[in-house]
Amino acid sequence: MLDVRRLVLLRELSIRGTVAAVAEALNFTPSAVSQQLATLEREAGVPLLRKSGRRLQLTPQADVLVAAASEVLDTLERAQSTLESTLTTVQGRVRVAVFQSAALALMPTALRTMAIEHPDVRVEMVQREPETALHETWARDFDMVIAEQYPAHAAPRFPGLERHDLTTDAVRLALPPWDTALVHVTDLASAAGLPWVMEPRGAASRHFAEQVCRRAGFEPDVRYETADLQSQIRLIEAGNAVALMPDLVWTGRETTCRLVELPDAPRRTVFTAQRTASSESPAVLTVRTALERAASVYS
Repeated sequence: MLDVRRLVLLRELSIRGTVAAVAEALNFTPSAVSQQLATLEREAGVPLLRKSGRRLQLTPQADVLVAAASEVLDTLERAQSTLESTLTTVQGRVRVAVFQSAALALMPTALRTMAIEHPDVRVEMVQREPETALHETWARDFDMVIAEQYPAHAAPRFPGLERHDLTTDAVRLALPPWDTALVHVTDLASAAGLPWVMEPRGAASRHFAEQVCRRAGFEPDVRYETADLQSQIRLIEAGNAVALMPDLVWTGRETTCRLVELPDAPRRTVFTAQRTASSESPAVLTVRTALERAASVYS
C-alpha cells in the first residue's frame, strides 16, 4: 500500500517544482523531503523522478500517482465538508487570499458579518496578486480567493476550482483634481504623452491598461510602477501621473481625483473561487455569503 503522505509530497513537487520549495511550503527540511520521495519510489517499484539539469522531472508513472493523490485529497476534503455539515454550529478555519481593492472594499464588512453571525469560524486573510492566489488556492494553500478579471483578459483557469461572481465595477481614467496642464485632458486619447503610473508587468490590470491605451492610439509613458493602488492615487492627487482606476478603490474615502469615462465603459469583474471539493463546507459557504452581501451594495 502506498503511503498517502508521500503521495502528497510527490504532488507538491509537481506543483512547486523543487524539493526546496516543497520543504519550505510544508515546513520540512529538504533532506527529509528527498528521503520520503526516495522511499515512495521504492514502494512504487518504478522510477518516479529523473534529473534534468539541476531540477527533478516527474516520470509518466509519477504523473499517475500525482493524479491519484489529488483524487485522495479531494475525497478527504469532501468528507471533511460533509462531517462539518452534521454539526449544529458552523465552525472551522477559512483561509482567504485577496487583492488590495477587494480587501479594502469587501473584507471589513464581510469579516464583521462573520464575527456577529458565525463567531466560531476563524477567517484568515492574506493579500495576494489574483493570478498567484488562484494558483495557490488550487494548490491548497488557501481555501478561497477573491480575484479579478478585466475585459479581454481572462483570469487563469485551474481544474477543480469553481467561480462565483461577486460584483463588477467601472474602470475610469483618473486625473489630478486641481488645476494643472492635465485639466485639459477630456478623454483617453488626450492623455497620450502624459506620465502614467501602473502596476508591475505581469499584472492583469497592467496588461489591460496598456491595451486600452494602445487601442486609443498611443503607447503609455509608464514612469512609475507600484502594486499599491493607494500609492498610485497619491501620485495622481499630487499631479505626478495619471492612471486607470477601478471604482472599488474609492470605497470608504472621498473620490479625490477627476474621473473620465473610457471608451466602451469597461467594467472589471470581481469573483470568488474555491475548490469544488470544499464548496459545500459550511464555513466556506458562510464566508462566501458574507462576501456576496458585502458586494451587493456595489452591484
